[in-house]
Amino acid sequence: MRLAAACLAFLAVGCAMEPLAAEDASKRPMTLVDLVAMPSLSGPDLSPDGTQVLYTLTDPNWDRDRHIPHVWRADVATGAARRMTAGVEGQTDPEWAPDGSAIAFLAERDGDEHKQLYLLPSDGGEARRISDHETAIAAYEWAPDGATIYFLADDPATAEQEAREKRGDHLNRFEEKPFRHVWWLDVAPDAGAIGEAYRLTEGAFTVRSLHVSADGRRILHDRFASSLLDDLPTAELWTMAADGSDARQITRDNQVFETGARLSPDGASVLFVAGANAAGESYHNDNLFVVPADGSAAPRLLLEDMPYDVRAARWTADGRSIVFRANTGVRDALFRVDLASERLTPLTDRAETVSGWDYDAASDTHVVALDGPTNAGDLWRLAADGSMTPITDHYGYLARTFELPRQEVITWTGEDGVEVEGILTYPLGGRDALPAPLIVNTHGGPASTDQVAGFSAWEYLPVAAAHGYAVLRPNYRGSTGYGDEFLRDMVGSYFNQAHKDVMAGVDALIARGIADPDRLVKMGWSAGGHMTNKIITYTDRFAAASSGAGAVNWISMYGQSDIRIYRTPWFGDTPWVEDAPIETYWEHSPLSDIHKVTTPTLILVGENDVRVPMAQSVELYYALSRNGVTTRLITAPGEPHGWRKLSNRLFKGNLELDWFATHALGQDYTFEPVPTAEAAQADDAADAD
Repeated sequence: MRLAAACLAFLAVGCAMEPLAAEDASKRPMTLVDLVAMPSLSGPDLSPDGTQVLYTLTDPNWDRDRHIPHVWRADVATGAARRMTAGVEGQTDPEWAPDGSAIAFLAERDGDEHKQLYLLPSDGGEARRISDHETAIAAYEWAPDGATIYFLADDPATAEQEAREKRGDHLNRFEEKPFRHVWWLDVAPDAGAIGEAYRLTEGAFTVRSLHVSADGRRILHDRFASSLLDDLPTAELWTMAADGSDARQITRDNQVFETGARLSPDGASVLFVAGANAAGESYHNDNLFVVPADGSAAPRLLLEDMPYDVRAARWTADGRSIVFRANTGVRDALFRVDLASERLTPLTDRAETVSGWDYDAASDTHVVALDGPTNAGDLWRLAADGSMTPITDHYGYLARTFELPRQEVITWTGEDGVEVEGILTYPLGGRDALPAPLIVNTHGGPASTDQVAGFSAWEYLPVAAAHGYAVLRPNYRGSTGYGDEFLRDMVGSYFNQAHKDVMAGVDALIARGIADPDRLVKMGWSAGGHMTNKIITYTDRFAAASSGAGAVNWISMYGQSDIRIYRTPWFGDTPWVEDAPIETYWEHSPLSDIHKVTTPTLILVGENDVRVPMAQSVELYYALSRNGVTTRLITAPGEPHGWRKLSNRLFKGNLELDWFATHALGQDYTFEPVPTAEAAQADDAADAD
């Protein structure tokens, strides 16, 4: 059982609650527009000498209704930052050349049919296109000599496909997707030249990732049966010579999806991350594995008893240790493990979560993005001696400008006695605001967690707090970062303890005098939407609910979604085999108990959602509306599972807050309008002052 500080845990005797901070009259509450327009920082990449860091930072463009990413560079010692690229379509995936003299990035600029590679001098200037590939470049990596870049791209249209196009046949062939393969590009030294590209792999398989050995002689990559998500378990690791010859398979027929594979500095071993146990069985927390690069032995699982969920890993310079980022529940942290002893050493111990990471093995230096209740992910330097110093200040304005709510990591006891963890966000207004209306927001996945990060426009915690709500984000059974037993509670029984964990947290907050039992609200997206659909059939205690892209019928959902591999363990087998476990599928489908629902329920979904298709929301809507339950179905044209347009993200928050105000608070709500360019500029100027 996980330990927590005594005054954060719900104990039988209780504990004194810290007084809520008083409001600062010089600051204002955040709005939905503030959150939706907030820049997003991602992809830190340290320079070869460790003195500079590249990253992308997005700018909101309300006229184009989306965020535009640009490449930035910051000095690690001084924090001086400058934007390196411009362009209306944006640029992504910046990577230093091995000697630090240039920066590569991906962009689709005027005249480009697809996303191509560009090269920019590291001190700035005009970028030049160095590729002219006939399909979009999906990912790339420099060779150590800086003369070559290896990249991944989909196969071009076949002669048969081109013939169909010529005769006017534009119909889609369902699940017939192109294979993706490895190419190498000559980085031409001539300033005006386009590099020559050469194919390295071909055949009836797809490559999703690649890594070049330290000496440049071999390329580590994975091979999948196809580009379909259901074929992820077919992944196997391979190496080949830099010219594509001498291909060797490393892992074999294990039905495990290996990710993040990297060759050791001496090229003798490969580390990878996989959600498996030592026996190769899937649906476990992601952990570290090491395997000989020649495939001569089976992979070795490191840290078998570690409860955390590994996100990414790197070798140290001597190859004797691995540093990695792991989900520990409500936070991500960095660790080091010695391969010989498997001794685990924490490298970070912060209140924030590590939301981004890069590592320079030569200097044993990390760059991390720290995300928390007052900062949305500025970059910090973590030195070999453990000291941390800030680098960027893109999010300092948040704490200076806005009145931000307090967050508290809390624990409570589930129905069966297991400790459950979550994050409580307090309403603005201090102790006088309690007990407050409570929004219970469950995370997606479900193999995921909610963390202390506080500025998601999808969850809009500061805005909910400004409207007087407390918000509970519970890491219910099935979440990652709490050990395999906690994660695998859903195996064979999706809604076993998960929804009971959520309700136990609600009851604990009511007992503490924080939540008003007559003003409870439930919301969530994806698996959080599944949970909403379950809970409104389980209890009538919620005054309002919002179901975002949630499943209601597991039988139909199995055949509608673009992925099934994570659903089969929940129910035992597919619903298509002889003697299929249909009763288990139906028992755990909220639709089986939909006649019990009385909660007014808003339903939101993207019309192009292939992960939880719109048909699930339509089933829910018809069931509720025909049973006389107050409901409304809102569909977003053109939007996938995660809505992309700024205006749609804004209206999602507006629609939910309006629904909650009407049905839980008995109040009116005023929609925040999409800002004009002039209004947005005026707001930016006001915040800068």
